[in-house]
Amino acid sequence: MKAGEDARGARSEKPKKLGLCVLCGLPAAGKSTFARALSHRLRQESSWAVGVVAYDDVMPDSFLEEASARPLPSQWKSHRQELLKYLEYFFLAVINGCQMSAPPSRTEAMWEDFLTCLKDQDLISASALEAQSHYLVTKTAVSRPLLLILDDNFYYQSMRYEVYQLARKYSLGFCQLFLECSLETCLQRNGQRPLPVPAKTIHLMGSKIEKPNPEKNAWEHNSLTIQSPACTSEARLKLTDLLLTALENPIKYVEENVEQKETDRIICSTNILHQADQTLRRIVSQTMKEAKGEQVFPYNLKLLAEELNKLKAEFLEDLRQGNKKYLCFQQTMDLSDVISFFHYEKDNIVRKYFSKQH
Repeated sequence: MKAGEDARGARSEKPKKLGLCVLCGLPAAGKSTFARALSHRLRQESSWAVGVVAYDDVMPDSFLEEASARPLPSQWKSHRQELLKYLEYFFLAVINGCQMSAPPSRTEAMWEDFLTCLKDQDLISASALEAQSHYLVTKTAVSRPLLLILDDNFYYQSMRYEVYQLARKYSLGFCQLFLECSLETCLQRNGQRPLPVPAKTIHLMGSKIEKPNPEKNAWEHNSLTIQSPACTSEARLKLTDLLLTALENPIKYVEENVEQKETDRIICSTNILHQADQTLRRIVSQTMKEAKGEQVFPYNLKLLAEELNKLKAEFLEDLRQGNKKYLCFQQTMDLSDVISFFHYEKDNIVRKYFSKQH
């Protein structure tokens, strides 16, 4: 498949299977090596679309430096949640067969590293649209079983549960792989690294790590412990079975009170629509005042007003009907997202008319 092939050419080919696999264990347990080998095997033997998202490669360098000194830095939780938002945007694009947009609020370096990670694995493609903060999902990603492997320590159960919640939200498959390795081996391997993690950090994680516990937590039932560095043929069969089970049995999102939730959704949607209408009217009005201040020709002012009002009407229709002309992520979008996207489209129009003056 060519990386340039995008989802627009494959909308009818809905992905049969989508899944998230959490790979956890101590630093230097061999997770990254294991993830790369597993990804290669699944692509070659099963023709799956596979992506490995290594947190060490995506988290900002300054954050990693801080984490190496302190296991729980002040930015620790916010960066992890931000990365989960990126994953959500990617899965939404795959599920809806549309382009992936950049989150309005993001850490630029982290977002760029996330994009590079997906591009290098043929999950999104580079295009001229990148200047507009939109990215094309490859045909490979939407036409084959798709598994994202999240490679991190995930030493607290709560870290993994956040990923489970994302899987549940979009009815994705979910499973956990715990790479078990002795503390001594991890410390020895870590000492041979160019940039080793402080030994005290590994000792601390070893004392606090919460292994998957399917007997206690029902949501962890799709879990497997694998010994590192060895992976026997029996373990490989169990691993394949785990992944297939996860993809073929996506988590079903159970709504406790369907009628009430639907009522709440309608009220929320109506409120956002009303607020968006009022806000976009003010933006259009302010833009026209600025255009007059720039002494745009009267005829161009008339055309500008027509285009801006048309744009406003289309945005509101997107919100009302979910046409997805502009708002691909309408079901998870709040007012700030709508305003951000509207400003972007509005600025493109305004530049066109201002340039006619010169």
